[in-house]
Amino acid sequence: MPSLDKPPIATTTVKWRFPAVHPEGRKYVLIAGAIAALAYIVGGGWFWTWPLIGVTIWVAAFFRDPVRVTPQGPGLIVAPADGLITMIQQVPLPPELAGPQGLGEGPLTRVSIFMSVFDVHINRTPVTGTVRQVVYISGKFVNADLDKASDENERQHIVVEAPDGTRFGFTQIAGFVARRILAFVKPGDMIVAGQRIGLIRFGSRVDVFLPAGYAPQVALGQRSVAGETIIGRLGAEPPMGVSQ
Repeated sequence: MPSLDKPPIATTTVKWRFPAVHPEGRKYVLIAGAIAALAYIVGGGWFWTWPLIGVTIWVAAFFRDPVRVTPQGPGLIVAPADGLITMIQQVPLPPELAGPQGLGEGPLTRVSIFMSVFDVHINRTPVTGTVRQVVYISGKFVNADLDKASDENERQHIVVEAPDGTRFGFTQIAGFVARRILAFVKPGDMIVAGQRIGLIRFGSRVDVFLPAGYAPQVALGQRSVAGETIIGRLGAEPPMGVSQ
């Protein structure tokens, strides 16, 4: 029997494991797996089964929900999505985010993150606070990497008010393949930076609007990690070559 006089030795290693599949995706994994099994039984061989097994694995990977460690500290905005930083520019606010109940008036810096079908599609809140608005807009399904997708595509705007009263807005945008935006939060919910707030199926974009005084901390072409990458900071200077 081990002695209880000494504390256990802290481990310095951790084993990798495949991330859990989010509950929203489990039914799709089961459906894909059932089709693969049916193809094997009916077809009597592996010719069609192996590709369907590959599709099943891809579906499980698409809905993967990895653990993330969110940076802590005042004045930080973390990435709401995994993907590629495709646009950083000052733009007029969408009507759904403008006004006293939204982010106010005037242009703000928008950071756009494009998610391919190979990225994690669980979206996370960039800041801690209270959800003030969740506004869904039906629309088209043009390529989410295009600038006009912000105004034409199916999208969902979310406004979060931080404890100090600052309001932050971000938008989930459906893409050419995406056909469903899901929200896990509603107005009045208290959320913590890095918390899961929704997902988009399959391939899409998330726009984040930085309030006045916040500077982008990412560059075009950089890849972001939802809940971990700092994309904006209060009172900081933007990276070299990035203008607000």
